[in-house]
Amino acid sequence: MAIDGGAPLRISVVTETYPPEVNGVALTLARVVEGLLERGHDVQLVRPRQAADGDGRTEAGRARPGGACSSAPSGAVNAMLVRGMPIPLYSHLRLGLPCARRLVQRWTLERPDVVHVATEGPLGRSAVMAARSLGIPVTSDFRTNFHAYSLHYGLGWLREPILGYLRRFHNRTATTMVPTEALRRQLHDSGFRNLAVVSRGVDVGRFEPARRSEVLRSRWGVGAGDLVVLYVGRLAAEKNLAQLVTSFRAIEAVQPTAKLLLVGEGPMRTSLQAQLPGAVFAGQRHGEDLAAHYASADLFLFPSLTETFGNVTAEAMASGLPVVAYDYAAAAQLIRPGLSGVPVACDNPAQFARAAVALAGSATTRRQLGAQARADALAFGWPQVLARFEQVLRQAVAGPPPAEPQTMSGVSAACSTT
Repeated sequence: MAIDGGAPLRISVVTETYPPEVNGVALTLARVVEGLLERGHDVQLVRPRQAADGDGRTEAGRARPGGACSSAPSGAVNAMLVRGMPIPLYSHLRLGLPCARRLVQRWTLERPDVVHVATEGPLGRSAVMAARSLGIPVTSDFRTNFHAYSLHYGLGWLREPILGYLRRFHNRTATTMVPTEALRRQLHDSGFRNLAVVSRGVDVGRFEPARRSEVLRSRWGVGAGDLVVLYVGRLAAEKNLAQLVTSFRAIEAVQPTAKLLLVGEGPMRTSLQAQLPGAVFAGQRHGEDLAAHYASADLFLFPSLTETFGNVTAEAMASGLPVVAYDYAAAAQLIRPGLSGVPVACDNPAQFARAAVALAGSATTRRQLGAQARADALAFGWPQVLARFEQVLRQAVAGPPPAEPQTMSGVSAACSTT
């Protein structure tokens, strides 16, 4: 029996990204899958094969036969691994190739109660088509503002076509889960239907102030009283990192011993290193090591304007850091202005820099806001999030089947195990 007292669900989760890949979608989705298993559900994971999966052999070392899709163990999850290809500009991530026919074959033999599609790539589209053709309820996540990203790569003309694709994609599912009420309103105004707010959780046991490490700080070359300003996220244009550079230079002008710490990787690393020769570039960090990097800093700056949520904001707050971020997504939902951080109007970069300088200059204010941020973060736990996620899945299962079954004609069957 599931933890909520209902019958366990058979859930197929479809995603283009999953750990050991490191990004907000992969990490939060893995926590959702783990939580569904803990709550007693049967979860199948459909994702592209990664380098860490090797050559397609099972744990017993026997090569699997060729074909479009194969099953392989993935911890406690029954995983179906499919062929993928690198994403342009994000070569460390992969898109799953179309696999609709094989998904139909698999789900005909092992029918899930509900299919949850976390990403909108070719694999996600195949999953929506396959589920609808079988009359299986399908839900989806809106996790990444791809249409907004186009503005940061000189492709602004693609914004409306991308938004149109996303709208068609999500409107073919029973429910689209979004992390904030503000995003729900924005998407509703753009023609998205059947939206449900399902927030994101944070692991308050992992991300906590007690992980602060003076050894780590000394490795960064800072003294006991020196200020460490932290950014965690992808080093890429869509994260508005020019604002980070401007704000830190303003801090540095009044506090020359301040140190900027950047955790993450991305195409802007080389240019940022040239602009910030004194900064510490820690690369990607994971687990308790990442938590120690958060807790060992003093102030968190997050200038991105393209988030659907921004998990790093919640992680920083749970780590006891005051946060300066633009007033939308997680910051708008989680930060109490002047009590647990400083949300800044999205059209006011000068105010962002001023807020960063003001907090940098007052250790007392940082301690007060950081302590309240930690206290507030204790309410962002995963149990409440998982209960809401499960509620949306059950509503989809209980609702009517998709109105218009889809034919499979013209759908590519390409989906090998390599």
